[in-house]
Amino acid sequence: MSDIRIAVAQFEPKDGDKTYNLSVIDKLTSEAKSKGAEVVCFHELSITAYTFLKDLTLVQIRSLSEKVPDGKSCQALIDIAKKHDVTILAGLVENDDESLFNTYVCVDGAGLKARFRKIHPFISKYLASGDEYVVFEIKGWKCGILICYDNNVIENVRATTLLGAEIIFAPHVTACTPSAMPGRGYVDDKLWQNRKKDPVPLRQEFDGPKGRGWLLRWLPARAYDNGVYYAFTNPIGYDGEHLKNGNAMLLDPYGEILSEVRSFEDAITTATLTKEKLTLAGGYRYRNARKPELYGEILSAAHQSKTKPVWMKND
Repeated sequence: MSDIRIAVAQFEPKDGDKTYNLSVIDKLTSEAKSKGAEVVCFHELSITAYTFLKDLTLVQIRSLSEKVPDGKSCQALIDIAKKHDVTILAGLVENDDESLFNTYVCVDGAGLKARFRKIHPFISKYLASGDEYVVFEIKGWKCGILICYDNNVIENVRATTLLGAEIIFAPHVTACTPSAMPGRGYVDDKLWQNRKKDPVPLRQEFDGPKGRGWLLRWLPARAYDNGVYYAFTNPIGYDGEHLKNGNAMLLDPYGEILSEVRSFEDAITTATLTKEKLTLAGGYRYRNARKPELYGEILSAAHQSKTKPVWMKND
């Protein structure tokens, strides 16, 4: 059973500036490769940026969109993967002629390996919902993808795991926004602007319930309950008008953090994943103990899906 070394990245994107964002992806991929990474993953819509899409018209979003895998950005990503001899995962706006999607792709030097379209794309009414899960292989490992809010719906994680995923790539643009939960909200811009002179107040905010404290309520649970590795990515600094706390991390099937970024800068962190943990984990035993005949009809009962975070209710 072969191990695999994965890097998770965080960086501050520029709205709509694909050339710049791809240059950062190239730079961080080079750094990850120098540290032995075989796979490098980036955050949701890392090629275009994310939050600013909420204010764009259909024409504007369409102008940002591209074909997968024949568009310039996807081809550039393949070139970067080939140059560094790694597998790369990153996000962009996809146009398939009929609809636009928040899409996350996996490529290597040979081309496209996988594509996943976000199931809960609430940021813009012009983005269509994906309608399928994806499981694919990287170096003998079965991998799945769930984008940001998709991970909040626990059925998505369980379904992806039951399809065979051993690693779930979870690209996000999240945290530091208002919520009904106590302690949540925006982080004061003054703390970000003063981060080099006085980093402690910003670190306290990022580590509290607005950021890392919230992530650690559920990321370890998803990994633990399903007995899978989790590769979480998130921007650092501003994505659009929203300040984000980064904190890219890798978690094992026990729900333990293997490695995480503790920086206000563009950065990566790496960890080696071992197959042995997959069957030693509690989640593996719990999956085998399931009795779907008891709850299959309950879980598949008709339901009207509603996806809208608190911070968008007035938009």
